[in-house]
Amino acid sequence: MRRGPAFTKEQVAAAQYYASLTPPIDLDPRIGSLVKDLIGRVADKWTMLILDVLAEESPLRFSRLGERVEGISQKMLTQTLRAMERDGLIERTVYPVVPPKVEYKLTDLGITLGAAFCGVWIWAANNLDAVERARNAFDDGQTQ
Repeated sequence: MRRGPAFTKEQVAAAQYYASLTPPIDLDPRIGSLVKDLIGRVADKWTMLILDVLAEESPLRFSRLGERVEGISQKMLTQTLRAMERDGLIERTVYPVVPPKVEYKLTDLGITLGAAFCGVWIWAANNLDAVERARNAFDDGQTQ
């Protein structure tokens, strides 16, 4: 069973840096659109899990990646990898051998996106007890 990502000092520093920034008031509408797209992408669960796996071990072949992302179907892995490649988050390398060999690795964009979302893991670690207390209090109130 996986324990969650092991973040490097650089990834933690990058997450803290991104969290410290304030977006400009006159934000380019294209940025808002990109943020919505990326939140939709990473909220799909598979993208974040693939980012996590490739951050720990890269490059990986398709079949090895599928083994490490528990519960993902071959079809969903293919669709998610294509979307991530389109967004520039991963690089796909095809080797001209028989049988075909294809490897995936994070690009610099993928690494920095992972670093930006590293803050969610830090937040979760810092607030786990408070969230569990809130959930328990809510659940206790719902059963009465």
